Amino acid sequence: MEPGQDIRKVLCLGVTGSGKSTLAGELGRILGLPVHYVDEEIGWLPGWRSRPAGEQRELALRIADEPAWVFDSVYGYYRHDVLERAELILCLDYPRFVSLGRLLLRTVRRVSTGQESCNGNRETWARVLGKDSIIRWHFSTFASRRRLMRDFEQTLGSDRVRRFASPRETRRWLASLEANRLGSNS
Repeated sequence: MEPGQDIRKVLCLGVTGSGKSTLAGELGRILGLPVHYVDEEIGWLPGWRSRPAGEQRELALRIADEPAWVFDSVYGYYRHDVLERAELILCLDYPRFVSLGRLLLRTVRRVSTGQESCNGNRETWARVLGKDSIIRWHFSTFASRRRLMRDFEQTLGSDRVRRFASPRETRRWLASLEANRLGSNS
């Protein structure tokens, strides 16, 4: 995304714990776009029940057909549908120690404070250490998610895909975007 471009549909991708939701929120604030948090709005129901795949796809398509949005992620059930509508795809392709460190800090904070994750769902030590562990999920999906982001960059090109290799690179890009937006609104 360059100064002067009017991007209205943005998809954030990254491994678990990379900061996709934070990026989406910042981007929505800077660009004045509605932000959609997939876990909360599409994926998870109360009691850690996964919404049926067909319903997830229907909800995602309803949002993706809107004139403007930022998705903080996508699930495989409807990834292609959102991807083809996105004007810009931002990929947080950070080293494992970055995303895992962020995930561990977030998880410990949520468990120790009882902070809600989404839709009344809360992480517990039993859940963190069990078969549905978010940390286990991070390890089992890390390589495939990174490969997917790099594949998108190659197949869709740098005009549509922006891949960040470090949080510093992402912060610089956001700061530049915000400075450009503020400058153009003066």
